Amino acid sequence: MASLMRSAQVETTAAAGLQLVAEPAPVAPIITSLFRYAPAMAVLLIVIANTQRLTDPDLWGHLRFGQAVLAGHHLVRADPYSYTALAQPWRNHEWLTEVVMAFSYNHLGVVGLKLWKLACVAVTIGGLMLALAATGAGAAVQLNLMMLAVVAMMPQMQFRPQLFTFALFALLLVLLARDTWRDSARLWLVIPMMALWANFHGGFIAGLGAIGIYSVTAGTRDLLLGRGLRSAFRLGLITLAALLATLLTPYGIDTWIAVLHALRNPVTRTAINDWQPLLFHLTKQWHQSAFGASYYICALVLMAISVIAFALSPTLDDLPLMAVAALMIVAAFTAVRNMPLAVMACLLPAARHWSLAMARRNQAGEVRRHQERSRTNPIIIAMAALFLLLYSGALSTRLETEQPYPAGAVAFLHARGLRGNILGDFGWGEYLIWHAPESKVFIDGRYDTVFSDKVIHDYVNLYFDFPGADRALTGYLHDYILLPPGAPIVKQLGSRPEWKLIYRDASAVLFARSGTAAALGNALVATNPTPTHQFFP
Repeated sequence: MASLMRSAQVETTAAAGLQLVAEPAPVAPIITSLFRYAPAMAVLLIVIANTQRLTDPDLWGHLRFGQAVLAGHHLVRADPYSYTALAQPWRNHEWLTEVVMAFSYNHLGVVGLKLWKLACVAVTIGGLMLALAATGAGAAVQLNLMMLAVVAMMPQMQFRPQLFTFALFALLLVLLARDTWRDSARLWLVIPMMALWANFHGGFIAGLGAIGIYSVTAGTRDLLLGRGLRSAFRLGLITLAALLATLLTPYGIDTWIAVLHALRNPVTRTAINDWQPLLFHLTKQWHQSAFGASYYICALVLMAISVIAFALSPTLDDLPLMAVAALMIVAAFTAVRNMPLAVMACLLPAARHWSLAMARRNQAGEVRRHQERSRTNPIIIAMAALFLLLYSGALSTRLETEQPYPAGAVAFLHARGLRGNILGDFGWGEYLIWHAPESKVFIDGRYDTVFSDKVIHDYVNLYFDFPGADRALTGYLHDYILLPPGAPIVKQLGSRPEWKLIYRDASAVLFARSGTAAALGNALVATNPTPTHQFFP
């Protein structure tokens, strides 16, 4: 039976000479679920996790790419949007997410996008609650840790394909938790899950890493304890099948090539904030806003709780899930985009071993029973959840952008019938694909999936005015350059005779190549400052 039914014992690893004390067993197995203990509070946590209401720079592209698939009834395998990779192979490993997003938007507009996001967040938080129930931890422990996790994850619950990775990772943790503590998991479900995941988002590699390290650690543990190879063989077959299942995409092995290239590309950590190390990002955020840094601090606190709690009450049976948590912690410190995965993975060992440490401290021979229902008034909590849902704009038809976009510059282009090749800010690429479809972009958020290393390096050198910036200016057929006024290269462009400033406002400057009709026929236009609030689309 599961570990909750075992008597207290001492398991000795002969190879290492370490003694790890197993957890004290309760009188009877107790499964305390937050859905049963405090259902209104569970709903409130989902609503809190969903309160992030800003666009992502790639949102316009995800919708446009998904709409193209729906309209053409086939994948777009060659790039039609840029002039630096025109007709080059495009490995769009997020194609299925984009189809779902486009379908939601086409039928329900902005509200459809918000409902899609809410559904993904609900699956993520709900899955974590189900996984926590399998730990046998008390409801109070589960609730406190879930509140900490929700705060830590909230900023990254954005309108992005990563939402599917978060949801699927939470469901994977449900299976692993039940396999560890309930002996009731149908782990074979990991196989179709990984096939679906590989079509939704490149984060499938994190899920594969989790099941892989879980299997290796569990197999090694069983060998050390003399339990035989049966479990190791089963887990090995599931891991292998899950690996092969990730090839079941329209791109096959090319999906792996695209994801691994992104992981290895050093320029990624320079150009994209999400790929920067956690501590570096925390320090930068702290200087910008101490309040904004609090999310990262909550994540670090949860990671620390999981490690300390496991150290206070270590058990070999729980070692595989602790190994998963350790892997995700390393991934989070490497790139801040992995922080939510680390938070989710740390929840289970934190809850399990916090409860065990408390039980030992109380010198209890069993995990004490907790009341089946919270005493908190569920009506008040439900009303608070409904108020927050409406106040945060979850069902409104407006969606605010997270930063100013060059709306004025694009309107200027349209008003004068200007079109061509636009060297634009990286974060504006997919905005331009949506709003200026008659033009082509230099680079956009698809990044490694379509653009060569040379194009990426040339963009970085140009934007930051690094050595080699001239190569990016002269080596491509740019018609326009559209950048934020504060971009390092802008000052140099103003002194170069081959480029003429034709438009400026608070958020963007637009240069046209000298001698062209755009440069000769348009005087410099200065508009009013960009509005403080902009809304999608």
